Amino acid sequence: MSKAAVAGVNNKPTGDTKGLKTKPFAAFERMIAWRYLRARRRETFISVIAGFSFTGIMLGVATLIIVMAVMNGFRSELLTRILGINGHLIMQPMDRPLDDYADLIKRLDDQKGIQFAIPVVEGQALVQGAVGAGTGALVRGLREEDLDKLKLVSGNIRHGSLQDFDSKDGVAIGTRMAQNLGLAVGDNLRVISPEGDVTPFGVNPRVKSYEIAAIFEIGMSEYDASIVMMPLQEAQAFFNQDGQVQSIEIFIDDPDKVDEMRPVVEETAGRQLFLTDWRQRNQTFFSALEVERNVMFMILTLIVLVAALNIISGLIMLVKDKGRDIAILRTMGATRGAVMRIFLMTGAAIGFTGTIAGVIIGVIVTLNVESIRQFFSWLSGTTLFSPELYFLSQLPAKMNLGETVSVVLMALFLSFIATIVPAWRAAKLDPVEALRYE
Repeated sequence: MSKAAVAGVNNKPTGDTKGLKTKPFAAFERMIAWRYLRARRRETFISVIAGFSFTGIMLGVATLIIVMAVMNGFRSELLTRILGINGHLIMQPMDRPLDDYADLIKRLDDQKGIQFAIPVVEGQALVQGAVGAGTGALVRGLREEDLDKLKLVSGNIRHGSLQDFDSKDGVAIGTRMAQNLGLAVGDNLRVISPEGDVTPFGVNPRVKSYEIAAIFEIGMSEYDASIVMMPLQEAQAFFNQDGQVQSIEIFIDDPDKVDEMRPVVEETAGRQLFLTDWRQRNQTFFSALEVERNVMFMILTLIVLVAALNIISGLIMLVKDKGRDIAILRTMGATRGAVMRIFLMTGAAIGFTGTIAGVIIGVIVTLNVESIRQFFSWLSGTTLFSPELYFLSQLPAKMNLGETVSVVLMALFLSFIATIVPAWRAAKLDPVEALRYE
């Protein structure tokens, strides 16, 4: 045994225990664990494995945080835009037409928990620009005072104005529809409805041109490309709904409490009505988002799990490489618990530092995800996350504190569990057998 004792024993002879007693055991164990993590010429491969384990934990945690934040951002932005233009509760008539909508809306507006209610006439139509190109559209008839309440529309007017919207024979369209049809404020939009006038020769489509009074940008490509806002009285005349509306859309203070507001709305109406809420209308869409989010979390968790397995393999190789050093520590008086704690600290240090680094990277990328998207779009010369495919014009990200804490705790737990088996094997190592085969 010509080799000195393991690093950290101050190069004392193997029979001298003074080196162990001059320092507290906790500090001594930390020093040994730190020495095992540092790269040395004869132990480079072990340190490389520790580096790979650290990188795996870091990338796994960062990826989980970024992906979950982006998916939360998508859900939040889509929910904001869908609920910003569509009512939380939609009231439709059953026994007779909604020709008393003005009095009904006044009663609804007086109820606690209801922000406002708006009458709506809507229908499908074909719209054409000056060059003759056409596209399908949803025409929504609204009053000017109701458009002002929809801040997602009135607060995002890019060209033109909604002033005197009711008195003008004009419409408001989205930016993408204007681009697709080559239209600007002041141009004419041709609206064609199949529900036209009945003649002896059949039903003739109804065709009328409207001047574009305003162009809005909601930020959701589907809405910006397909919705036409028309004055309510003009929509009533165009869709043969004189003196009545097709539905009343109700906006409440808390969209998640629609079930609690149903009885209030039914009692206030005092008549038979068919009520649907935003969850029923968008159930398939939001259910798909939730399933995708959960599956993505499970898949990305495997990255952290693989990194934890790297910690196991790295520590097992470290135990094999340090068998003689462990035996010398044992003969100098180190207990099995001390040896086990050394390797627990070694593995835990990798997991802890990797997790913290992953959180820092994840937070930085999440806070700058749109700038990063624009940079890579400029670098590649292509549009990443096209609005036509992903609905939104910007890549959103919204961190959830509870989810981030869960990711951190999961990574730390897996890292700690990964260190137990190698540390236990190191503590169980027989010093006599280890020295015999050296």
